[in-house]
Amino acid sequence: DGSKVVSGGADKAGRMIDLATGQTSQVAQHDGPIRCIKFVEAENSSPIIATAGWDKMLKYWDTRQPTPIGTVNLPERAYAMDCNNPLLVVATAERKVLVFDMANPTTPFETVDSPLRWQTRTVACFTKKDGYAIGSIEGRVGIQYVDPKMKEKSFSFKCHRNNDIPMKSTVSSVNTISVHPVYGTFSTASNDGSFIFWDKDAKQRLKAHANLGGPIVSTAFSGDGKLFAYALGYDWSQGYKGNVATIKNTIMLHAVADDDVKPKPK
Repeated sequence: DGSKVVSGGADKAGRMIDLATGQTSQVAQHDGPIRCIKFVEAENSSPIIATAGWDKMLKYWDTRQPTPIGTVNLPERAYAMDCNNPLLVVATAERKVLVFDMANPTTPFETVDSPLRWQTRTVACFTKKDGYAIGSIEGRVGIQYVDPKMKEKSFSFKCHRNNDIPMKSTVSSVNTISVHPVYGTFSTASNDGSFIFWDKDAKQRLKAHANLGGPIVSTAFSGDGKLFAYALGYDWSQGYKGNVATIKNTIMLHAVADDDVKPKPK
């Protein structure tokens, strides 16, 4: 409902902030850094939070209880997670992807290899809850469907690549993917300092915004899809030497034009 924010970090703890009171409380605990945290409850249910970490664990928490209400052993360290109830997807190291039906949240109904050849950076569930987009460090996105009848429609495509120099292509990581809550189109954002809106059904790019001042490390649409937030900061893709003082941690808000995210007529 927008009244609370959750966060997880390298201190192995998950915390929740009440925006009305400013009060912070610990709601989760792992044996390693928490890489992913997400509200996953259905409407009119208890507030449930899912956390996944580098301790190779997925845990579910009722914020009113100090211990997890469910746990899952992951095959590797968690790198990305998203949920659009009842669909929850966790991507781990070694290119593994676990798909859960929240009706049975502690048993994955599918464990597969990523369709992309290199390390996973992000996943995002579709608004129709029939699949997900996955992005990797190789400047590529995979569109994956979980319904067996739809799997043949899965595909991958290249993005965030600069071919200005002849015979040379600069490949940038897809750091984050966000799905528009109304139209089901989606954004990709990269350490090349750009974000792009896409229509997966038409397999076309809708709008690109480039040279925004530094790597983009996180994005999100507002609930009505009219605002697009993106965070600029260092993504450690170039190691400690790339963490220079000119890269500032900044959160920006972009007013979304309807024509930029609305699917084009077929």
